[in-house]
Amino acid sequence: MIKIIRDLLKYDVRFRFAFAMIGLILIMVLLSFVSPFPPDKTFVVAMDSGPSLEHPFGTTSRGQDLFWWMTFGVRNSLLLGVMTALISRVIAIAVGLTAGYRGGWVDRVLMSINDSFVVMPLLPILILLGFLFKGQLNIYLLAVLLGLFGWPWDARLIRSQVLSLKERAFTRTASYSGAPSWRIMIAEHLPFVLPIVFATSINNMLWSMGMEVTLSVLGLSDLSRPSLGTSLYWANQHQALVAGVWWWIGAPVLVAMVLFVGLYLLMSSVNEYIDPRTRLRLIGA
Repeated sequence: MIKIIRDLLKYDVRFRFAFAMIGLILIMVLLSFVSPFPPDKTFVVAMDSGPSLEHPFGTTSRGQDLFWWMTFGVRNSLLLGVMTALISRVIAIAVGLTAGYRGGWVDRVLMSINDSFVVMPLLPILILLGFLFKGQLNIYLLAVLLGLFGWPWDARLIRSQVLSLKERAFTRTASYSGAPSWRIMIAEHLPFVLPIVFATSINNMLWSMGMEVTLSVLGLSDLSRPSLGTSLYWANQHQALVAGVWWWIGAPVLVAMVLFVGLYLLMSSVNEYIDPRTRLRLIGA
């Protein structure tokens, strides 16, 4: 892992930008643990103060320091993304490995279920669930819901990789030696699909955080917990642009741009590094 990071830092300018951007975000996350202002307290500082040395992102109409509030917001958004990615990766790996290796009716049944999830109109379903769970849709429940819907595309990608691995000589050798199917899938095939799992995890994090912003702006998530989406919701509720408090919208948009662009650049650079041909071209071999 250290060698991979060293190679990417040395040869890929996108990874260097991603490393710097995500580093800034992680610093904000760490600062949330030493915040002088609790995120659930209002009117602890002067209202509607512009960005300054004392308040780098300014203050809100609710009397909150926006910088320190955003440290909690980006921490919760990242937590949501990681939890969603973990849940959906487990399902995608289980479905993709099983369908690809077992084949036959198992493959047909699993891919039928997979394709049913692919064609579902996800946003209307999440909005409906948001109304059903209104007031109860906290970050953990939302992560579970997004994880249950966020696996089908990646399961199909893993399956296609396993279909190729199944025809390799090492798979036949393991099968002829009497190794059970689950051992072949875990010990022989899983290491080959882990790079794909990692790359798609980043994409899944981006998707889940974007969905959280959408639901929060609509007022369908836990609005008492800081996140990138709830910051925009409260700014809209207090008509920040009309009142001239532009920094209340500017700060979460800026943080979201740094986070999303950083993760996107990380995903694209890792995707190229996974492919041996592009990796050789990247390092000049």
